[in-house]
Amino acid sequence: MHEPIIQIKNMKKAYELGGEMVLALQSVSLDIQKGDFISIIGPSGSGKSTFMNMIGCLDRPDSGEFLLDSEEVGKMKSSKLATIRNEKIGFIFQNFNLIPKLTAVENVELPLIYRGIKATERREIALEALKKVGLVDRAKHLPPQLSGGQQQRVAIARALAGNPPILLADEPTGALDSKTSKEVLEIMKSLNEQGHTIILITHDLDVAKKAKRVVRIHDGQLYENGGEWFADTQNGTEKHQSK
Repeated sequence: MHEPIIQIKNMKKAYELGGEMVLALQSVSLDIQKGDFISIIGPSGSGKSTFMNMIGCLDRPDSGEFLLDSEEVGKMKSSKLATIRNEKIGFIFQNFNLIPKLTAVENVELPLIYRGIKATERREIALEALKKVGLVDRAKHLPPQLSGGQQQRVAIARALAGNPPILLADEPTGALDSKTSKEVLEIMKSLNEQGHTIILITHDLDVAKKAKRVVRIHDGQLYENGGEWFADTQNGTEKHQSK
């Protein structure tokens, strides 16, 4: 078996909050294989945002190891981390983060500009990415002219434009209605089938279950049980069997 694309070993992260130290991540360990579709689910305050920031190379752990393609991320310089964010990780956000004055295709081109790709090639790549999410016919529309679901598709296309091996989606359906959410999740499933490794951060169990693996985060600790965990909604208790 190949080395995991992401290896996290005994990662810890603490923050000062109100004069007290809060342990956001408590010696968490996780392997993510190339081609995985994994969801990380937890309520507000569980540590999932902190964990997402670590996976996305937006922050550094206090201790432990984080290997991305067998490289130790925690020891990298900021410039190297910026390169990784641009080339290896495509970010998909809940609120889309599109620039209102740029057309759909111009928004998709943005990460390619940072790579120094020439305008003609940039446009071809961006249009192909929009085609993958079924929006090439909306390429010249501005974000305010698009529905919420269409804006999220543009955001997915932007994440795809640089062909990153990893897609990191932070509550990608949080601002969408149920029908549009299903459409977006189907797109993500299709992208996973095409070879992209997808890490989905969510608080919604129904969304989380669309992934191949489900990992629960609670009080800064991870739990996985054969890809599933469940809550007894009738009495409010939660069950997990393995850590």
